[in-house]
Amino acid sequence: MTRATNLYLTTAKPTTNQNSLAGTATAESEVFQRSLLAASIANSKKNGLKKAGQDAPPVNIGWDSHMPVEKAPDSLVRPGDGPEGNYPMRARFEQMLREAQKSITSSIEKIDGGATFQEDCWTRANGGGGMSRVLKDGKVWEKAGVNLSVVYGSMPQEALQAATERGVDRAKGMAPGERVPFFACGLSCVMHPRNPYCPTMHFNYRYFETDGGVWWFGGGTDITPSYLNLDDMKHFHGTYKEVCDRHDPEFYPKFKAWADRYFVINHRNETRGLGGIFFDDLNDRDPEKLFAFAKDAVNSVVPAYGPIIEAHKDDPFTQREKDWQQIRRGRYVEFNLVYDRGTVFGLKTGGRIESILMSLPETARWEYDHHPEEGSPEAEIMDCFKHARDWV
Repeated sequence: MTRATNLYLTTAKPTTNQNSLAGTATAESEVFQRSLLAASIANSKKNGLKKAGQDAPPVNIGWDSHMPVEKAPDSLVRPGDGPEGNYPMRARFEQMLREAQKSITSSIEKIDGGATFQEDCWTRANGGGGMSRVLKDGKVWEKAGVNLSVVYGSMPQEALQAATERGVDRAKGMAPGERVPFFACGLSCVMHPRNPYCPTMHFNYRYFETDGGVWWFGGGTDITPSYLNLDDMKHFHGTYKEVCDRHDPEFYPKFKAWADRYFVINHRNETRGLGGIFFDDLNDRDPEKLFAFAKDAVNSVVPAYGPIIEAHKDDPFTQREKDWQQIRRGRYVEFNLVYDRGTVFGLKTGGRIESILMSLPETARWEYDHHPEEGSPEAEIMDCFKHARDWV
């Protein structure tokens, strides 16, 4: 079993001549990039494409631009910040997520019976900020995090594809190289239990706005077990089917299939876990109805997940089963670093690194050319990762 470690990239200090050459090369590169951008913008003006204003916020505030604070302000959403849009919805969505964060972390602490969540708060230079709550070395969970973030800024047009599946359309008419002003508010969570028979769980619920009054909701809750338990899957999926049915009977089949498509490790042709619900670009009805759905869904996390953990947190297990859990965690890492939309979006828009990478497990394992034994419980769940099933 390999314990995760922090890796640091180090290079030898350059000599004076090397510094001079590096500085010259950097300056030349910057001049070249500026000339390319200027030519691109000039061409865009000629063709009637939009250009961001001179006072538009920077593309990437920077990974080190987050200022720690003792306590977050009562609201991280401020009138006048970010693009023109629905300020009341921004503020209400943030408040709803704050309440959910408190409720969920309190329930998880009670189930764990040992560790408590540590809270870190920060603000950003051009508005917004966040609150990260992380639990480590618990009796039940090795690591669990529930992070709230409010982000104002502007993103490269390609970053829209990390925020939404229709990103290209939403940058239509923008000049090449121009950035898109946006607002985003979300609550993200990943929980990695110790016991191999306790599944990992992830959820994210978010609200986006971009320049021009465009808005949408996104999110979902999904589960990643190392071993198959049919009753657990019926309970988890059944809980979210009930949530969906309260708002629209078409939601569950649509969002369940969406999760099965989204949480795929393409280079292995297998899913990260056994799905749940996932949705994005949701703006097809009154925003109040979608707000109510998101609120119901995030507040159903503990009822869907808690009983499964309570049922298995004390199950006996062997080192072989722990090793298999570590291998599946390796798959979790692969998906999150290569495909996860939230991770890519956070990195492209200068998000807080500790919060973005909170989703990674404390420990993981990669075995060369590993294949589970035919007929084993490990092979049974691998078949589920290869072929999506209906659970309710």
